[in-house]
Amino acid sequence: MRLTLLGTGTSMGVPQIGCGCTVCRSTDPRDQRMRTSALVATEHANLLIDTPPELRLQVLRAGVERIDAVLYTHEHADHVHGIDDLRSFSLLRSDALPLYGPASTIEHLNRSFRYIFDDGVVPLKGTSKPKLTLNPLPPNVPARIAGMDVLPISFEHGPMTVYGYRFGAMAYVTDVKQVAGEALALLQGVKVLVLSALWWRPHPTHQSIDEAIAAGRAIGAERTILTHLTHETGHRDLLAQLPAGIEPGYDGLTVEIPA
Repeated sequence: MRLTLLGTGTSMGVPQIGCGCTVCRSTDPRDQRMRTSALVATEHANLLIDTPPELRLQVLRAGVERIDAVLYTHEHADHVHGIDDLRSFSLLRSDALPLYGPASTIEHLNRSFRYIFDDGVVPLKGTSKPKLTLNPLPPNVPARIAGMDVLPISFEHGPMTVYGYRFGAMAYVTDVKQVAGEALALLQGVKVLVLSALWWRPHPTHQSIDEAIAAGRAIGAERTILTHLTHETGHRDLLAQLPAGIEPGYDGLTVEIPA
C-alpha cells in the first residue's frame, strides 16, 4: 500500500493570499501547501481522501489517472469544493463513482451540489456532470471499499463530526481537536500516522502542534506525519523543532506502508 499526500495545507493554503511572510515567500517547494487531501493506493485500487479546491492540480501533478472511491472526512469547503473535478474520473467509468463519509457530510453534499445528485437535473446534450453515488458510513465500524479494509473513526471538530480513516498499519486523521477515548483505542498498533497540527498556539477546533505530538506519542506510531499546516511554520524550521519520529508532511510526499 502506498500513501501520497496530495495537499498538506490549511483552509487558506500556503502561500496565503495577501501575505508576505517568510514562509509565503519561501522558495522551498515543501512550503507550498495546497489544501489537505491524500491518495491511498494498492496494486488494484486508488482511494481518494477529500476533494479540495485544487484537486485537479493535485491529481495531475501526482499522475493519478483513476479513482475507485472517495472518502470524505467532513464537509468544510477546503475538503469538498473540488468535487466537480471528479467528473473526469467518473466519465472514464461504466458505473457511478462511489463517495463515502459521515452521514452529516453525505447529507451536506446532497444538499449543496444538487446539480450532481438530483436525477432531475439532466445535462444538456453535449455537456456532462459527475456521475457519483452517496454512501454514509457508520462510525467505528469496519468497511470494505474498493477492495480495501477501511475503518472510519469518529472525532469531534468543534460541533461537527469528522472521520479519520485507518487502513491496517496506516491511519489518516485530519481536522481534529483531540484524539482520546474510543478513537485512541482504535488507533493503537498504527505504524504510520498522518495527523493534523495547525500551528503551535491553541485553537478551539484544531490540534496545536504540541497536542499533535502528544497524540502521536499516545498512539505509539513509528512515524507520525503532520498535515493541515499553516504559513506560521516553514518545513525546514518545523522539522528541526520536532522530536524523533514526528515530521512535517509536504505536498507530494509518498510513503510505502508496511503490511
